Amino acid sequence: MPSRATPCTDGNRLSDRLGDRFWENKSLEELNTEQWEALCDGCGKCCLNKLEHWETGEIFWTNVACELFNDGSCQCSDYSNRFATVPDCVQLSPTVVRQITWLPETCAYARVRDGRDLPDWHYLKTGDRMSVHRAGASAQDKTVSEQNVTVEEYEDFLVDIDDL
Repeated sequence: MPSRATPCTDGNRLSDRLGDRFWENKSLEELNTEQWEALCDGCGKCCLNKLEHWETGEIFWTNVACELFNDGSCQCSDYSNRFATVPDCVQLSPTVVRQITWLPETCAYARVRDGRDLPDWHYLKTGDRMSVHRAGASAQDKTVSEQNVTVEEYEDFLVDIDDL
């Protein structure tokens, strides 16, 4: 992920720049680039590999993370060039967020899409980028790299995304 993961400790300046509680009165399509990027809570869960049941389409989460995922920071180690390394990386956009069904319940993009408020631990509410980790709502220190696991072994790494 880009430099947006720098801890934000001045919530007032951020509100002045982005608009106070902008997520409550704007649709995903109405967000400017800075607001869109700020909405990401930095949980890292979207960087986890998922399995889809071939008959039902049901999604099963694993704690196997993308090869570019940094387990300690919950950030992409090469965000700006990720598509060159990981061609099937999903670029979230308003259209994509409205189409996919696998975003976690806590995901700010899904919550805004569904007209729900952000979780109390979201940094746009707390002013602190580390609050997602302190709340235990991130994948921080809970993953294994896909470089160390074969696709055939993914079933051994199934997790309940709400417990991650």
